[in-house]
Amino acid sequence: MPEPILFCWSGGKDSAMALHMLLQQKDFRVVALLTTVTETYDRIAMHGVRRELLRRQAESLRLPLHEVCIPPQCLNPVYEARMEEALRLFYNQGVRKVAFGDIFLEDLRAYREKNLVRIGMTALFPIWKRDTRELIQLFHQQRFRAIAACIDTKVLDPSFAGRELDESFFRDLPPNADPCGENGEFHTFVFDGPIFQSPIPIRTGEVVNRDGFVFCDLLPQMEEATK
Repeated sequence: MPEPILFCWSGGKDSAMALHMLLQQKDFRVVALLTTVTETYDRIAMHGVRRELLRRQAESLRLPLHEVCIPPQCLNPVYEARMEEALRLFYNQGVRKVAFGDIFLEDLRAYREKNLVRIGMTALFPIWKRDTRELIQLFHQQRFRAIAACIDTKVLDPSFAGRELDESFFRDLPPNADPCGENGEFHTFVFDGPIFQSPIPIRTGEVVNRDGFVFCDLLPQMEEATK
């Protein structure tokens, strides 16, 4: 029997590529997506994407979604307690492995592994140490589509917010920016690709600057009626 896996889903491109790789492995069975959502704002933590769009992703992926609600400016002890509560629910259902879309941040990997050990779980990193330029090529080859929902203005011009991650997006990235935004240069929302049953229709809304990060509000869009 395939081993059950819980996937920590951010809604972005790295999560999508890591999930795609997992879904192709017969030894594993992804049982659910786990996502942190900021209370009050009803948005994916860090990415700032609306909860409704997160749920539409899960519907298109045909995977159950478990949301972990955290307060704004959440402190680590609160975050860790709420994550542990959620993880123990899956542990009690027989899940022992949790997968992430991290690529090369060693301290983040160590942090995740340390927290999982306390519960008796282990981590999987399907795209760990992959060359980020190669990952972007793979992203395009597999016909994933994503949009930049949040950018760090210390690295990127605010105009990157709300842009689709097409070839011109990556051509315009400054040399000091990682192609996958692994250092937090930008965060994304994936709305189409081989893992989805159908695309998630979206449109761009208001662009706002908060504490040096520019967020482009992504809005659900009704599919056009058949003519």
